[in-house]
Amino acid sequence: MTKRALKRQVRDGEFDPTQFADEKIRRLPVDRGGWSPLRDFRGGAGDDRDQGYLKTLKPKSIGQARMMEAIDANSLVLAVGPAGTGKTYLAIAKAVQALEAGKIGRIVLSRPAVEAGESIGFLPGEMEDKLAPYLRPLYDALSDRLSMKRVRALISEGLIEIAPVGFMRGRTLNNAFVVIDEAQNCTYGQLKMLLTRLGWHSTMVVTGDPNQTDLLPELSGFGEVARRLEGLPDAAVVRLSEVDIVRHPLVASMLGVL
Repeated sequence: MTKRALKRQVRDGEFDPTQFADEKIRRLPVDRGGWSPLRDFRGGAGDDRDQGYLKTLKPKSIGQARMMEAIDANSLVLAVGPAGTGKTYLAIAKAVQALEAGKIGRIVLSRPAVEAGESIGFLPGEMEDKLAPYLRPLYDALSDRLSMKRVRALISEGLIEIAPVGFMRGRTLNNAFVVIDEAQNCTYGQLKMLLTRLGWHSTMVVTGDPNQTDLLPELSGFGEVARRLEGLPDAAVVRLSEVDIVRHPLVASMLGVL
């Protein structure tokens, strides 16, 4: 039947819809099995994938597992180990996890503004522009757990604060997750000042590698602070080694001979 004839029948009232009752309606097959985005989104059956909008945080070594357990069980954790063991990444990932779960009110990230063996001279711009090269590793770790749009929104709302060590004096950090990165570039006095910023309902994680300090060996206080705090109640010192390195396998080999 042509389209014009069908319109004429509808207009004249001659169209009988029951004439198609005996005809079979072709339906597309529906796949009842496999992965469904709606089921995964709603948390239903079939949600067995690790990939998602928020990456699953899993330890990749025994040392990393000990570090994650220590963060959950203590108010202060010092993670001591070589480069590539995931100290900074795990600390920031646990901070984001606590913020998203509503366990804390804000994240405070701090890092010493110490040049790695070379002078970069005068940097133009505002304070944030001058400090950006030193704090960039913290932004990188944050952007791996959250989108940059959300990171910028949380920073503008004051829920994430990134500041150099020199701006921490005189503060009390309550209801916060504090991460002190590159602590091997802090003096003993600076670390004492930073550790005493810890307030109520807060967690502090201090990370660093005493063997890679950019200060004179006698000026870096991280190794001595870790030694003195070992065994203190509600504080933990987690020592990672070359077997915990999760970067390129050559990194562990190089650190063994350098």
